Amino acid sequence: MSGARRFCPSGPLRGRVRVPSDKSIMQRALVIGALCDGPVEIVTPVWAGDPLTTAGMIADLGVRVDGLDAGTGPAVIHGVGLRGLRAPDRPLNAGNSGTGMRLLAGVLAGQHGRFVLDGDQSLRRRPMGRVVEPLRAMGVRIAAREGQFAPLTITGGSVTPISYRPPVASAQVKSCVLLAGLYCDGETTVAEPLPTRDHTERMLAAAGVPVRCRDATVSLTGVPALHLDRVAVPGDPSSAAFLAAAALVVEGSEIEIADVGLNPTRLGLFEVIRRMGGRVSWEATSSVGGEPRGVLCAAFSRLGAVCVTAQETAAMIDEVTLLGLLASFAEGDTAIHGVRDLRAKESDRLAAIVRILTALGGHAEADEDTLWVQGRRLRGGRIESHGDHRLALLGAVAGLAAPDGVTVDGFAAAGISFPNFAQTLGSVLSS
Repeated sequence: MSGARRFCPSGPLRGRVRVPSDKSIMQRALVIGALCDGPVEIVTPVWAGDPLTTAGMIADLGVRVDGLDAGTGPAVIHGVGLRGLRAPDRPLNAGNSGTGMRLLAGVLAGQHGRFVLDGDQSLRRRPMGRVVEPLRAMGVRIAAREGQFAPLTITGGSVTPISYRPPVASAQVKSCVLLAGLYCDGETTVAEPLPTRDHTERMLAAAGVPVRCRDATVSLTGVPALHLDRVAVPGDPSSAAFLAAAALVVEGSEIEIADVGLNPTRLGLFEVIRRMGGRVSWEATSSVGGEPRGVLCAAFSRLGAVCVTAQETAAMIDEVTLLGLLASFAEGDTAIHGVRDLRAKESDRLAAIVRILTALGGHAEADEDTLWVQGRRLRGGRIESHGDHRLALLGAVAGLAAPDGVTVDGFAAAGISFPNFAQTLGSVLSS
């Protein structure tokens, strides 16, 4: 199969690296920057996969983006103001970016005009009813295929504030409602069942929006204008997690990951790893725009099984598949609760992790909301990424510790979030 790459045990990981910048923060910087009055500089941007797609959508909405061809050099978003976006004469293409589609759905609710948000076949299968429902409650005219799938057609311009309690904790849904709330007279509130990542709230506060947060509830009041001079994007903790995981399972390893984002809402996986007996630590050395950043360290460890609660899972939903891999190297049987949302990601990640661990000589089972993993050292084998970047990277990590190695079909998908993974890995394997 084309795009296959093989990963084999190659000795310990040692050294200090930086991972690509955080695409969650990058996408929010693009969208919120587009709504600011005047230019917004983005320092250490990331132009992989989803951020490129989102940049294309805001460009289609009339926003100039400079620096797309400058690699990690600064980029500039020439904001057009809260109501300055203009409707294009064709659908906005979100590609495979659920984040980009949901963020822009909230923004377009407050724009005058008719907008169509579409995506690739994978995104068209992912449920969008979770944003359709609250936006309709805010008075937005929005239509979806079969009531819950893209393409979404939004006729914006009139938005009223609500107090919304989403049935499932989701940072993307929360962000959609809060962004729509920028266009309301009055207070918009989202009370989640569990806390989720808060990058949107932090960036809006930095842009001058009155944001109030308490536990899992956040409220904001609309403002006439947003002002944000500069966004410095830290390294992505979700990408750092793959290198940290490799260090944890390859004997003799000890690495440092520099300038990584250390937002408390993104550290759930590392907290659980500590409970497993993993040698992982972090220290914030600075904070820019309300986002702490610093150094993350990881070293080879003898891991033990744990029971992970639904609340813990909500804080690391993007890293659950990686935790499943680590659990296969742990002593004992691990249970991870609250995983139903994995079925609606870029692929059915819950079914995929069971299939992958089994193919590599492990044992895992899942029901609708729980993943069980039996601790046993993996043998190795061949897996398919199904176009999912996290599954591609998971296979690479497994191959470094499995004696027979792992061949990953479709490894190119890793470029969605970690385009230089092989080179970065090589730098710590050869140090």
